[in-house]
Amino acid sequence: MNSNFLKGTLEKHSRLICLAIIASIFTFNSSASAEQTWRTVEQLSAEDKELFDPTISVARDHQIPYLPAEKFPFSAPYTAEEMGYRSASAAHIARWSHSMADVFGVITSSGYLNQGEWACFIDNKTSGGMLGHMYDQPAGEELGRWMLYETFPPENNGAQQLWIPKRTDIETPQKLDFFYYSPSMRRVRRMPEPRRDQRFANNAQSLDDVMGRDPWEFEWELLGTDVIHESIRFPKTRQSVTVNDAERGFTEVQVSDIKMMGSDFPHYRSDGGVDTWVLKATARKDWLPDYNEDHLIVWVEKKTFFILRREKYAKDGHLMLIETRMAKQENPSMGDEGYAAFMSLYWNVDHDLLSYSFHDNHKVREWSEEEKTTIFTAEFMPREWLFEPMKSQLRVQSPDEFFLRPHRYLDRFPKHRSTSISPEIEARYKLQEAAQTLVFETD
Repeated sequence: MNSNFLKGTLEKHSRLICLAIIASIFTFNSSASAEQTWRTVEQLSAEDKELFDPTISVARDHQIPYLPAEKFPFSAPYTAEEMGYRSASAAHIARWSHSMADVFGVITSSGYLNQGEWACFIDNKTSGGMLGHMYDQPAGEELGRWMLYETFPPENNGAQQLWIPKRTDIETPQKLDFFYYSPSMRRVRRMPEPRRDQRFANNAQSLDDVMGRDPWEFEWELLGTDVIHESIRFPKTRQSVTVNDAERGFTEVQVSDIKMMGSDFPHYRSDGGVDTWVLKATARKDWLPDYNEDHLIVWVEKKTFFILRREKYAKDGHLMLIETRMAKQENPSMGDEGYAAFMSLYWNVDHDLLSYSFHDNHKVREWSEEEKTTIFTAEFMPREWLFEPMKSQLRVQSPDEFFLRPHRYLDRFPKHRSTSISPEIEARYKLQEAAQTLVFETD
């Protein structure tokens, strides 16, 4: 046997053994020193009990019986259902008219990295926010139009997608009209609606992850409260990012300065953590009879109800996906509903597949009638005209700069959460925690 090969193999195995030892020590020390941050409903503080209404059966709206009688955004104390409705305002795509650059990517368990970038133009046809989503349009009618213009990779430049979200109810379940334009084919094709609960090809997230879930399709339960100190985690190999601020332009930001709810959020704890409600949302079988997801566990910030973390569980109870998020106040005129997703990270646990999405250069817009009738139509797409460049520098440069798999919170709410994963991915996760960079199966 080649001596250099043998030497290299032994060195590699030695490194892995050292990392495994470090990982086991790291896991032991973390679990031993961590203080309990979570409380069940029975353990709620007196202050939280004043904000929570344990009533399950409440009065219903006279015109739309599946909605609560009290008008959104409700008032404290909140039922678990009302908390669920408040959290639904924090969709992946903000519920107001705007433009932005969507930078996204996916990395496989072997370290293969694939990325893209869209210029996104969003026309919201309702009055904005969850209130408009709930009441402004009857079932089956358009809620808005999203024109997505692909700018990266170069070979896809000019490809476009037109999404037309629709108001749903139990008798009108269609959620999306979807058109696609290919520059090579020079034609627009109407596409079938993707399955809402199936992840997109070569990605971790599903259609519902991107479009948002209608809260009336779920039954809501409050599990308790928790404190989140860290959501999306950058690796030690990436110390700064360059964001395209709508007012300041391109600005380099240290990742240590990026906070979960943005720099201006007034409700951080003294230790930098964020107080959250923890909700369980179970898919209603009469509304979603063939839905692949059985239930969600959702961590929502207490004041704004912005979703900072979401876990998806399959019908057999196993953990499917963990989503973590960061927010920014992008629309102050909407108050607590003005927080938008700045960054989202999805970890498909079954396949150890990670996807990210950055929303850069966010601009609140008020589209003119001329713009609405040109930019947001399928007939406009073959012109291949990018209405306004939406530039960004947030793409990941190499696999070793990709974001870490999310925290797993093994000890929290054990009666309601199954956190087990395969032994192979478990070992990979522990090595990641020790190295503070992603560890792949090829390592």
